[in-house]
Amino acid sequence: MDKKDWYLIDQVDQLDSPALVFYQERMTANIEKLKQSIHDISRLRPHVKTHKTSEITLQLLAAGITKFKCATIAEAEMLGMSKVPDVLLAYQPTGPKIDRFIQLIKTYPATSFSCLIDNEYSLKAIAAAALAAGITVGVFVDLNVGMNRTGILPEDKALALYESVTAEKGVEVLGLHAYDGHIHDADYMVRENKAAGILDAISKLTAQLVRKGIAEPVIIAGGTPTFPVYAKLEDIECSPGTFILWDKGYQDAFQEQDYLTAAVVLTRVISLTDATKVTVDLGHKSVAAENVLKRRVYFLNATQAEAVSQSEEHLVLELGPDHGFQIGDVLYGLPIHICPTVALYGQATIVTNHKITGEWKIISRERKINI
Repeated sequence: MDKKDWYLIDQVDQLDSPALVFYQERMTANIEKLKQSIHDISRLRPHVKTHKTSEITLQLLAAGITKFKCATIAEAEMLGMSKVPDVLLAYQPTGPKIDRFIQLIKTYPATSFSCLIDNEYSLKAIAAAALAAGITVGVFVDLNVGMNRTGILPEDKALALYESVTAEKGVEVLGLHAYDGHIHDADYMVRENKAAGILDAISKLTAQLVRKGIAEPVIIAGGTPTFPVYAKLEDIECSPGTFILWDKGYQDAFQEQDYLTAAVVLTRVISLTDATKVTVDLGHKSVAAENVLKRRVYFLNATQAEAVSQSEEHLVLELGPDHGFQIGDVLYGLPIHICPTVALYGQATIVTNHKITGEWKIISRERKINI
């Protein structure tokens, strides 16, 4: 008897579409693979932007991972609610977000929260708010290592800013943060060579700090594409995120990281458009649509399917003649980009060994939970 394809769901007729589905045994395997990919799991600081759930956070905690990274106050609060020991808000709070961040710190005292800064204005605003609240905020100086989005170039101005933080009351400088999301070449050697230049710049800045009598900074570097580069080194905290669910985009691009795809979007045929096309209920609001049309979703049980058009609630697929699909048939899609896809759903259906075993709230997809 043929082994059942991993993604098939026994009670699929009970599941409305479109639906986001997580596969527990594959997530468990991915957590174990992550742990085995680094010699010291205390160097892991996974990003929660991919899954946004308390349940996965608790599984990572149970696996011995104690440091996490996030990008929103809601994600940070989800981590606080989960009693995570160490959380970096990899964002520079501004305006009302500073007050929310201070409130977060006071509301969840079991969690040590920190954030990013890249300029004197933000430093002074955060420090003043912390002093007024009677607390000290941990900060990392955010370096621009080529992403050209936020951060300060790892040169003299970064050195001066770091020195300013050490002298400012209300804040405590913890280290340097370098996100290199611009490095996503399929060739591992190209990624490794580009990362080497970043590491050299960070090393020079670190040496300058130490020469000035400042304690050696903690270094947090990279995301998923360069994770294998930094994981081989010593004393650098690594922040992969996509590993937990993986997706078709990273599966195709980074073959040296053989994590299991652990999430699908389930959709149904709702119309036989013509002799060779069908329409399914998987629109812009159900799968990340930032990529070109033909690079948004890959169907595991309709590998020949090619997207023709997409609107808010519909996706038209070219399947060719005699495709055999009928109204109501289920298609299982691998998102090309899982992170923004997860954020489109209020909950995920959990499947273990082909059976539906629960439903998890994507709790931090919202901009606000309580704070």
